[in-house]
Amino acid sequence: MRSKVELFEQIRRDRRIEGLSIRELAERHRVHRRTVRQALASALPPPRKAYPRRPRPAIDPYSEVIDSWLLADRDVPRKQRHTARRVWQRLVAEHGAALAEVTVSRYVTARRVELGLHRVEVAVPQAHLPGAEAEVDFGEFRATIAGVLTTLWLFVMRLSHSGKAFHVAFATQAQEAFLEGHVAAFTYFGAVPARIRYDNLKPAVVRVLRGRDRTESERFIALRSHYGYESFFCLPGIGGAHEKGGVEGEIGRFRRRHLVPVPTVASLTELNRLIAAADLLDDTRVITGRPVTIAAAFTGELPHLMALPAEPFDSARLLTARVDNRARVSVRQCYYSVPARYAGRRLPVRLSATTVEVLDGGRVVARHERAVSKYAEVLTLDHYLEVLAIKPGALPGATALAQATASGAFTLTHQRYWDAARRTQGDTAGTRMLIEVLLAHRTLPASALRTAMDAAIGTGLLDPQVVLIDARRDASGHVAPVIPIGALARYDRPAPSLAGYDDLLTGSGT
Repeated sequence: MRSKVELFEQIRRDRRIEGLSIRELAERHRVHRRTVRQALASALPPPRKAYPRRPRPAIDPYSEVIDSWLLADRDVPRKQRHTARRVWQRLVAEHGAALAEVTVSRYVTARRVELGLHRVEVAVPQAHLPGAEAEVDFGEFRATIAGVLTTLWLFVMRLSHSGKAFHVAFATQAQEAFLEGHVAAFTYFGAVPARIRYDNLKPAVVRVLRGRDRTESERFIALRSHYGYESFFCLPGIGGAHEKGGVEGEIGRFRRRHLVPVPTVASLTELNRLIAAADLLDDTRVITGRPVTIAAAFTGELPHLMALPAEPFDSARLLTARVDNRARVSVRQCYYSVPARYAGRRLPVRLSATTVEVLDGGRVVARHERAVSKYAEVLTLDHYLEVLAIKPGALPGATALAQATASGAFTLTHQRYWDAARRTQGDTAGTRMLIEVLLAHRTLPASALRTAMDAAIGTGLLDPQVVLIDARRDASGHVAPVIPIGALARYDRPAPSLAGYDDLLTGSGT
């Protein structure tokens, strides 16, 4: 079907080439002569005539009521104003209106614009100089970790000029994650931007004051001072959302591109390896309207960024926790094991976004990956071995043993050795034999011990001391050399004689 512009073109061509009259042109193209005259007068069809608004018999009886509700909304809190659905519900309930919801919705949408109640926020395009600015924010997403669907937080820092972004997942958006994300991002970029834009994240802002003034947290001020950059805080609420639209758009893009479908991983560490690979893949991306890839743009921006300080900022938080009677410390509503000898003591805890370290003086006595869900227990079997040596009956049902089995630390070889020892020595003695071997993991390589246990199972010599001797021999990597007998001749000495004592006895008799 021809458009009206094409029709006008055909009419004008026929008139120009064949010289047809208006009447002949109308008959040929099956249009009114008025249309032919319009085509001959202009190549563009005239605009359509505006007709007065047709009456809306369904909604018109209620238009004044609806308008009064919408106008009254100007003086009430934004979150308690009428939605189109609420308008429809009130019309039905209070006025007995027999209207479709979509009819009311269309009217409300149009009237808000006509009454000036819907204001379009106009953004001013910005030019971002190389190295001048970055934006930071957290984005929420979900992943299945060790079979559990878990809510996680994606820390994102995006350089405004090149568009290069760094992403890392945390189980929390607390201050330690906020600070550690900065340290990791600066390390990833190998440099620091001159200024970073934030919204009013609690890890950075203690209190929002008038305008852009903020009371900032001391740890955030220390981070900023360490790296030497400046901070810029967006206006609170939805009014300031557009002020860091680059990073907010980046969070949505990355989530749709790399986190759909929902990732399924064994640990948070594995998830972050996938996210790091996605960052490398994004370096080849070309942002719409730009002539080069993100990697090429970052190469040009890098000389304009500030250099990293000699030492990274220590983002961990130092806490103190009491070790309970189960040899655990409670940190952020999760439980982490320590060696049983520390039960009842208070120990310093170094808490980062990804790890929990328990200290005794300057020595780390326990180190765990931080749990991703509340009330979780993260236990190490080695921490309970001294207790289990006294209470061997507690080992089969121990939570630490179940976790060691799930993580692969307690292998099938350990289980086979334990089964063989219990068959020959009984449950108690056999379990103590296993515990003696497990204690040797502190000083001997795990591979050597597994090899020695396999050999013990094969020969039936299950004595733990035999296993440890074989493991030490395997770990040393050599067998004691055989020395020939002749080489020992230089050590020969005459046999001892008691003749001198006999002479003394003979002399004393005379």
